[in-house]
Amino acid sequence: MTTTRRTFPRDFTWGSATAAYQIEGGAREGGRGPSIWDTFSRTPGKVDGGDTGDVACDHYHRWQEDVDHISELGLGAYRLSISWPRVQPGGSGELNADGVAFYRELLAELHRAGVSPVVTLYHWDLPQELEDAGGWANRETAFRFAEYARLMARELGEAVTVWTTLNEPWCSAYLGYASGVHAPGRTEPAAALAAVHHLNLAHGLAVQAIREELPGAKVSITLNLHVVRPEDPSSEADLDAVRQVDAVGNRVFLGPLLEGRYPEDLLADTAAITDWAFVHDGDLGHIQQPLDVLGVNYYSTTLVRRYAGTGERVLADSHKSTTHSPWVGCEDVEFLPLPGPYTAMGWNIDPDGLVELLTSLGTTYPDVPMMVTENGAAFDDVVSGDGRVHDVERVEYLHDHVHAVARARELGADVRGYFAWSLMDNFEWSYGYSKRFGIIRVNYDTLERCWKDSAFWYRAVVQTGQIPDVDDIEYAFEA
Repeated sequence: MTTTRRTFPRDFTWGSATAAYQIEGGAREGGRGPSIWDTFSRTPGKVDGGDTGDVACDHYHRWQEDVDHISELGLGAYRLSISWPRVQPGGSGELNADGVAFYRELLAELHRAGVSPVVTLYHWDLPQELEDAGGWANRETAFRFAEYARLMARELGEAVTVWTTLNEPWCSAYLGYASGVHAPGRTEPAAALAAVHHLNLAHGLAVQAIREELPGAKVSITLNLHVVRPEDPSSEADLDAVRQVDAVGNRVFLGPLLEGRYPEDLLADTAAITDWAFVHDGDLGHIQQPLDVLGVNYYSTTLVRRYAGTGERVLADSHKSTTHSPWVGCEDVEFLPLPGPYTAMGWNIDPDGLVELLTSLGTTYPDVPMMVTENGAAFDDVVSGDGRVHDVERVEYLHDHVHAVARARELGADVRGYFAWSLMDNFEWSYGYSKRFGIIRVNYDTLERCWKDSAFWYRAVVQTGQIPDVDDIEYAFEA
């Protein structure tokens, strides 16, 4: 494929991303306490193949090697997450010195390599002790999170370039508490909406705590916002289904975070599930805090129509199959299969959706800079006879989506960075080790790392600020 070669500015941030539970391992080492994902993954039937994150990629022991890979890729930034139960095993009380030291050394090594750490405080691994007390459905968890954020800011200080409070709270709330396909595996719609609010509150309280400790800190949140389209654009019923899904999927976060309010239509749509009494006076003021950057994760699009009430309701929403829907309050909406091509996750590939998302956000919130904090694809990688992974599908995916970022910028969207998901193959939550997203392959028997063609291609992008053609692999190798 040959397209117009676009050039990004020199100050554009190129990075890659991982998450603690997905790569670290060392689950019972260094004073780390159990998380909800330890409990969930060790429960028979919850994760494909009975896989757990006990070893994962063994980053806990191999982090120096991994920083070498990051450096060799030429990345300007690396997005990682802190394991809350590694630094504060029970989610409250004293810190675990060994856990804090692990991250302090990792951050120092990244700085020595010239890489800016973008640190996510919560990427889904809630300390199990807090879940035992009610988890994110319990208001107190928001205050425990804020104190954890304060302590991390105090301990790690200016070693962190950007603090990201939460990663994809939509997944934490709805997949964890409504559909049950993520930890903690609960299927309670009202609890899911309470979790949404307490995650929003946790973010706002944490931002305030971080800035009290570090007045000059740059603070962010990362959302997986949904590009929702109607089956029939001329149908008022289908357009109203889009509105419903947009409310529970997007505006339930964007509204309080950036506008200081929950959408009235969301409250009406979910009135039969909850009265939203968990929103206390003053909460919205705490939640609406200025952001230095909005993190945007993007993988695919969503197609909906109004359910007529007859026949079996279609729920092809690209999440793991379950009898419980994550789409709380959308019982009269059908989620339709999308045309291909698809990734190994069954997600449709649509880079135009990323352009649509970024330009829409840029228009609605023109004063909020953005970074694409996750974008990538799982494919059924094959190790060739030459010992390499020639993952042309992933190269094409990255190529088309980096072009989408460039197009969005040309249309006026203030996008300042792009992070490929993910740096390496890892534990893909309830799919275990069956799905590979990495630009670096991990042999799970030997834990050896090996660059895929996509890593060489991405290095060329990072080094030149230009986008090589998909078939220009030799150029990528030589860059």
